[in-house]
Amino acid sequence: MNVIKTTIPGLLIVEPRLFKDARGYFYESFSQREFDELVCPTVFVQDNESRSVHGVVRGLHFQKPPYTQAKLVRCVRGRILDVVVDIRKGSPTFGKHFAAVLSEENHLSLFIPKGFAHGFSVLSDVAVFQYKCDEYYHPEADSGIQALDPALAIDWLIPEEEMILSDKDKARPCLCAEDAI
Repeated sequence: MNVIKTTIPGLLIVEPRLFKDARGYFYESFSQREFDELVCPTVFVQDNESRSVHGVVRGLHFQKPPYTQAKLVRCVRGRILDVVVDIRKGSPTFGKHFAAVLSEENHLSLFIPKGFAHGFSVLSDVAVFQYKCDEYYHPEADSGIQALDPALAIDWLIPEEEMILSDKDKARPCLCAEDAI
């Protein structure tokens, strides 16, 4: 596995070693030993998967303390724009976002440490998105910020009139200093 630093400290792109031949390809999608050595010691306790159609924007989601989550995310079918926003209290990059295209072609994963809001937009006809979490989901800690917050100026690579958001995500507030975790 190759670990690539991003513009936001702690946020890492994980690129697997891909072995291709006439039959297709093989890669190790996760190794606890390598992850602990090359990224950081993390115990993932829950795996999730979602299927979405073109234009869906999910996010920006996070869990409030004491149930904050680190995530390892990837797209196993289709193509998405994965977006994270730094909401770490006292972080010099608070309110800044990072985006990367994750797809079944590039096989990239993104490690999102605790303290980030996360979301994605679906760029292909259909996308299947998988992620590991180091904390269980707690409904009472569920929170989020508005994906279309003008202050964040996120280009979701989908025209706004084509975006499909849940009612819950449409009602999320814009980012404010009180969201820092």
